[in-house]
Amino acid sequence: MARYTGAVCRLCRREGQKLFLKGDRCFTGKCSVSRRSYAPGQHGQGRSKPSEYGSQLRAKQLTKRVYGVLEKPFRTSYERAKKREGKVGEQLLVVLESRLDNIVYRLGFAESRPQARQLVEHRFFLVNGKRVNIPSFLVKPDSVVSVADKKQQTSIMKKILEAKSSKVVPAWLECNKNKFEGKMLSYPERSDIDLDVEETLIVELYSKV
Repeated sequence: MARYTGAVCRLCRREGQKLFLKGDRCFTGKCSVSRRSYAPGQHGQGRSKPSEYGSQLRAKQLTKRVYGVLEKPFRTSYERAKKREGKVGEQLLVVLESRLDNIVYRLGFAESRPQARQLVEHRFFLVNGKRVNIPSFLVKPDSVVSVADKKQQTSIMKKILEAKSSKVVPAWLECNKNKFEGKMLSYPERSDIDLDVEETLIVELYSKV
């Protein structure tokens, strides 16, 4: 399964904001965005104002990087969003938020989305009692996501649940860490998604293809 293997801190610096790809490290003084807020590379401090296409591309790249999705699965999510009722851009974000790795992260069972993806691939989670190891699996409302019995007492899971994280479980999810499970109550509204991006720019970009 393809995934980005480069330095994730470079991605945050390129987008000019914290993407929270390294968990608790992003809240410390070691965060690269806090230390060097300009883009990486020798021309990072001298970038000009982006063109219309550049703004559209940045919106797409930012969204892909936040959710840890490469181009092909991102385009697949876009095509799914087009088939749903409502604004395509907003539905795209709903599809991305419904991914199992994102749900695991939102519930607080992982410190970052990359870690959530890894835990899902290592068969840590069940959806409605069935083991799922596909990070892109789309969770539906009323579905219960739980930690597998044999994984609940592992050192990594104990560390995650004991960590003092600033993440708040969104209103469209319900979490019970004592039972190692969470429930998706509904699909999120755009106002529930804390992503500072103009999703209409992504739609404009893909409409040109």
